[in-house]
Amino acid sequence: MSIVETLSLEPNPKRRKIEPVFIDYLSSFSPSICLHSFACHGVCTACNSIVDKRNYRSFPNLSEGSQIHRDSIAKAKHLTTKFSSMGDKKLTLVLDLDHTLVHTTSVPSLTEAEKYLIQEAAGGSRHDLWLLKGPGEDLIIKLRPFVGDFLREAQKMFTMYVYTMGNRCYAESVLELIDPQGIYFRKRVITRDESPYVKTLDLVLADERGVLIVDDTREVWPDHKSNLVQISEYNYFRMSNGQCSMPYSEERTDESECDSGLANVFRLLKEVHCGFFRVKEELESNDVRVLLQEIEFSRGVQY
Repeated sequence: MSIVETLSLEPNPKRRKIEPVFIDYLSSFSPSICLHSFACHGVCTACNSIVDKRNYRSFPNLSEGSQIHRDSIAKAKHLTTKFSSMGDKKLTLVLDLDHTLVHTTSVPSLTEAEKYLIQEAAGGSRHDLWLLKGPGEDLIIKLRPFVGDFLREAQKMFTMYVYTMGNRCYAESVLELIDPQGIYFRKRVITRDESPYVKTLDLVLADERGVLIVDDTREVWPDHKSNLVQISEYNYFRMSNGQCSMPYSEERTDESECDSGLANVFRLLKEVHCGFFRVKEELESNDVRVLLQEIEFSRGVQY
């Protein structure tokens, strides 16, 4: 039996898609008063009034120019998770890029024992190795084993975001490799351009009780560690000349697909998802943070 057959979910039965209509829920009960909850290019979408953009915030999954008033963000997040869980049976998953889904290094930094990779990447003989022309140094990108299957199966359970400390140009270049059709992430990309110092769920349009994070670095999530599933750091290339152990690249081996970091994390994500939706009557109160804590306790695992 293949890894995908082992880890994948059973096909979901067809469900009527429930489209969220935030404006009906966020508008005032009084028809004479508009709360200006949503705006597009500085104009309220409900009453066409000019609004102060400083009171609004953009989110990556909203259409260009669309913003939500800061006083309405909590309600909008609540409704997003409510509709997504009730309609599509989906939670939200925030994925780091570097050392989680890929490992990237500059071509000039490759050791002599690694330079064979340049030819393999340029020749197109490997689906998991790519050369990327940069404005300065050229980059070589290695996809983590199981990443394709992971994304394909995870998108059945989650609305997925990419959140990276890299810049937007780099993030979009990597996504062209792992999501060329825009099936998994669409516009849901957050970079250091929006969040330069730490990562935060403030920029994700979903209720925190329905958001899971997969990242190899715990410290960049100072306020959301209870949502975090910390994955093992993926290092394919030699990290430095002082590295004692031989890297996968020089050994010409790789992380095992069946026991890779992504495969192990997928099993945990599936367990949390199943627990969240086990009892339909509890959907409004279930919390992934509580489920993660329970699973950690039962396994005797701590992050």
